Amino acid sequence: GHVELHLTAEGRSLEECEARIEELARGMRERLPGRIYSEDGRDLATVVGALLRERKLTLALAESCTGGLVAARLTEQAGASEFLERGYVTYSNRSKMDLLGVDPALIERVGAVSEEVARAMADGARRAAGVSVAVAVTGIAGPGGGTPDKPVGLVYIAMAGALGERVRRAHFPGDRERIRHQAGQAALEMLRRALLGLSAT
Repeated sequence: GHVELHLTAEGRSLEECEARIEELARGMRERLPGRIYSEDGRDLATVVGALLRERKLTLALAESCTGGLVAARLTEQAGASEFLERGYVTYSNRSKMDLLGVDPALIERVGAVSEEVARAMADGARRAAGVSVAVAVTGIAGPGGGTPDKPVGLVYIAMAGALGERVRRAHFPGDRERIRHQAGQAALEMLRRALLGLSAT
């Protein structure tokens, strides 16, 4: 998720108010280094798209539990074809194997919702699409399908390619819609941080 803040100030002149707001904003930047992704109203997907364009990088997505949500967010902006090469919705195990080349033995051994399979999905998408960077999301959005070891809300996000390899394990609360939204945001945030050379969260 994200938090949206609006800063206001009172003063004797517009210049005084603007100076106070800038002072507040500077303090927030210092307290939250790398966490503020926009000061001009752009959403996270738009920020990520602009960064990919600036760096002339191409992207592929492999989405399981998010079902194309990340690709949909990125393609809301005009000109997304400049950076988004393709998206795979690999919801079933078979699609992960057929489209991304994930080893069936790996899925059998660790399960589709695992760090290893998320990494394999990202690497497979990168190779299949011939892109600079690929991001994969796999998880359990619920309401059913969870186990004590792998509860509803468990999500793995992985990245492979020119920005390095990253993987994140997260457990998101809420209903199916909220879990999917949070997983999509987390995937975009992983990309943003990698594009800016920031450490993984």
